Amino acid sequence: MDKDRKNSVGLVQTQKIRVVEADAPLKLRCGKTLAPIDVAYETYGQLTPEKDNAILICHALSGNAHVAGYNSPDDRKPGWWEIMVGPDKPINTDRYFVICSNVLGGCSGTTGPSDPNPATGKPYGLEFPIITIEDMVNVQKLLLDKLGIPRLLAVIGGSMGGMQALQWAVSYPDIVDATLCIASTTRLNAQSIAFDAVGRNAILNDANFNNGQYHGQPDVPSRGLAIARMIGHITYLSEESMRQKFGRQLRTNGDYKYDFNSEFSVETYLDYQGQTFIERFDANSYLYITKAIDYFDLIRDYGTLRAAFARCTGRFLVASFSSDWLFTPRQSEEIVDALGAEGKDVTYCNIESSYGHDAFLLEAERLGALIDGFLNSTYQRIRTGRRIVGEHKSGGHTLKTLERAKRARVDYELIDALIEKGSRVLDLGCGDGELLARLIADKEVNGEGIEINESLVIHCVQRGLPVIHRDIERGLEMYPNDTFDYAILSQTIQTLRDPQKVLLELHRVARKVIVSFPNFAHWSCRLQLLLTGRAPQTKQLPFRWYNSPNIHFLSLKDFDQFCAELDIKIEKRIPLGKHSILPVRFLPNLFAPQAVYVTSKYQPPSV
Repeated sequence: MDKDRKNSVGLVQTQKIRVVEADAPLKLRCGKTLAPIDVAYETYGQLTPEKDNAILICHALSGNAHVAGYNSPDDRKPGWWEIMVGPDKPINTDRYFVICSNVLGGCSGTTGPSDPNPATGKPYGLEFPIITIEDMVNVQKLLLDKLGIPRLLAVIGGSMGGMQALQWAVSYPDIVDATLCIASTTRLNAQSIAFDAVGRNAILNDANFNNGQYHGQPDVPSRGLAIARMIGHITYLSEESMRQKFGRQLRTNGDYKYDFNSEFSVETYLDYQGQTFIERFDANSYLYITKAIDYFDLIRDYGTLRAAFARCTGRFLVASFSSDWLFTPRQSEEIVDALGAEGKDVTYCNIESSYGHDAFLLEAERLGALIDGFLNSTYQRIRTGRRIVGEHKSGGHTLKTLERAKRARVDYELIDALIEKGSRVLDLGCGDGELLARLIADKEVNGEGIEINESLVIHCVQRGLPVIHRDIERGLEMYPNDTFDYAILSQTIQTLRDPQKVLLELHRVARKVIVSFPNFAHWSCRLQLLLTGRAPQTKQLPFRWYNSPNIHFLSLKDFDQFCAELDIKIEKRIPLGKHSILPVRFLPNLFAPQAVYVTSKYQPPSV
């Protein structure tokens, strides 16, 4: 077997099934009906007897049902997400039963505008009814009914596929255990709608468009479709990736030609993208699908995002990419904020990547690690009821390979003892998730974390922990007042630029706040500074001055005064020894290497 096909699902056949009969048409969102409807789909792996391992993958604008493998031995290219789907890949077909179908309105086997209109016998063309993302999802549900699949372990999609995944979570909350929304949004912004409009106008104004009835003609609207693809493709790339790939390089080594033919490498690349696209895609389908994308708007449909997600019961993984300017990280964060405000189990990671929007098709390692870990922990919850995963390898990240994963901290033991069983807990700067995992296992808390380090976020996801990839100093506006019983700021306050803002915000969202920090007034720090004249290093402060994350140097007395100035009540003040959770009682500001505080909002005495 070719080495490139070693972990492939191998040869697969695209199948077709009728999900809507001619005598029972489907009512669409636009008010019109459509029948019959056929759906092209592919499946990979085996459905378990319990039917609990089914995963639906939703494709993007130009995708189709062929997500993995090869349709024939002569195929040069595999399915569009071959890097993610297959044996021992993030979406492991040795473990999961995977389904992918071509969307309604497509041109790869599912009923669309290029299919015959039963009323005329000719291709629908522009007589095909306007469709929406909701219509696409309803047709996918009919497909699952036909296949005898009552429940989905997960719905996964990137770009337009992410829209479908969100629509699944909203429309069918009771049958979706997990939703994975990648590089997507709940509604397009004006700029994205504008790009779609320009692309559609290029098609509609092509001399060969013929009001959509170009099938069977010698000339089809190839030029308009190619231009639409070029415009769209520009939005899929980032400035950095285009600069690295093309720069201002000319197609041939020589001087400018001083004409209007394609000379720059980026021009010929776009020419190639346009030409290959017209060979496999239909111009009418491009019109209908981009219009469906434009119409997708959960806020318009439900009033607010919180209202849209209120009935959702499953877990969510939201992923974005730092250089994606089509569906920006901020748009993904809007999804996360609404889910968080509704108390849903949501995990978010913004992956550092230079690939732009196309990163969801290219970032195999880090995105793959997120998907693999999230699916694995979701499946374990369903099968065993356990919320925390043991050592799990994925994408190069394991408990052994992360240096911080085995850190044993005295303050963890004490914090564990301070938390009441069954509480709702927010762990800020949760790191590798060790404390959060311990609290979930020992105290059965409903816990979630916030962490700024991308690798540690991925590690937490692999452990089954809900975690938000975010700088906590940006605020916690997504959480209503008193959302949590406890907020934990463990060994983090000294790293914050604005600890006052963070601490006040924590006391808004949590009933009690537990803060631990290293004591910079410990005798060993004082002695090192006195004798050596250099910044001290201790077990609690192992960093050199130039690589330390600590930007504030506080003592127990400093924190006492800080709380008094902010009208924060100190309920417990526990100076800790070096290796024990027993408090240091004699001169703690001198002899305690670290401390744990339990604080709450000051309540004035009632009259």
